[in-house]
Amino acid sequence: MADWKYSNFKIGDLVIKAPIVQGGMGVGISLSSLASAVSNEGGVGVISAAGIGMLFPERGIDLMQANINALKSEIRKARSISKGVLGVNIMVALSNFGEMVKAAVEENIDIIFAGAGLPLSLPGFLSKESKTKLVPIVSSAKAVNVIAKWWNEKYQYVPDAFVVEGPMAGGHLGFTEEQLENPAFSLEKLVPEVLGETKKLEEKINRKIPVIAAGGIFTGADIARFTQIGASAVQMATRFVATEECDASDEFKNAYVRCEKDDIKIIKSPVGMPGRAIVNDYIRQMQNGEKMPVSCPYHCIKTCRQDQSPYCICLALINACKGHLINGFAFTGANGYRVREITTVKKLMDDLHREYTDYTKNGESL
Repeated sequence: MADWKYSNFKIGDLVIKAPIVQGGMGVGISLSSLASAVSNEGGVGVISAAGIGMLFPERGIDLMQANINALKSEIRKARSISKGVLGVNIMVALSNFGEMVKAAVEENIDIIFAGAGLPLSLPGFLSKESKTKLVPIVSSAKAVNVIAKWWNEKYQYVPDAFVVEGPMAGGHLGFTEEQLENPAFSLEKLVPEVLGETKKLEEKINRKIPVIAAGGIFTGADIARFTQIGASAVQMATRFVATEECDASDEFKNAYVRCEKDDIKIIKSPVGMPGRAIVNDYIRQMQNGEKMPVSCPYHCIKTCRQDQSPYCICLALINACKGHLINGFAFTGANGYRVREITTVKKLMDDLHREYTDYTKNGESL
């Protein structure tokens, strides 16, 4: 494991050796294999809860309960093969958000990352004995203020950290299409603004509230740049897809390796948010009005308008994860085209550490 001696990343009493959170990627991209590998290399390994039960269907069990069972199973698997910090990513927009949070807390997960909406109810699922840390994913300083105020008034709880996700992230995005191209919403602008809000909270409670920068982070130099402007760590997702330990199929990983810059576009998702994806024939058919057969196993996302959706986003992502890209597609960050090979988590973390150290020593971009 690399020695990130320039890092001082802590979330509460959790000491995290590498200033890297592996982003939670659904459906089925980041499960116990990837999360445990990142954890073992000193970062925070994250399991995505989205649609997890559809990957592991159980006879006689409805999909809502299958989601809970599968999440608990993946947490236990990761725990059995890792020795570091583990988290889960649970979208607020999930129709069974509360039940999934309860399941993660019952399994004593280290951290819950919650985005795709404001996780206003999140502290209500903890007990006095709970050690799980709560980390909202936000896209603005305003959201920090709203969440912190609500949590304080309703639960007397202060967020343990924040992930601020910029417009270069993959998957569903918390911005309008116009904002995605507006420099005022760049991650370089958002991080200082969020730091300004967290500093006010820190002064009130006399405790550090780490800010984790996310969206478009690709190299160790990027990690160093954002830590130098005040972030405690970064969240990276795209880089971890093309690793041997990633839970997706080789076909899915190779979609990244083959991807060119022009292949990455913003699409309209049935859940009502813009999303960044690798455009393939499936997406082109959808955009051309060639509607896919609508089949909705269950209403997984609150905002999905099933009666008006040309396709099921969950089924499309599951098909892609399994390598059936003729019936699905892959989400990716804006820098996905820079992925050129499938590597291991250890080698990737070592490369990021080397780049981070070189930049920190020399102050020069790679």
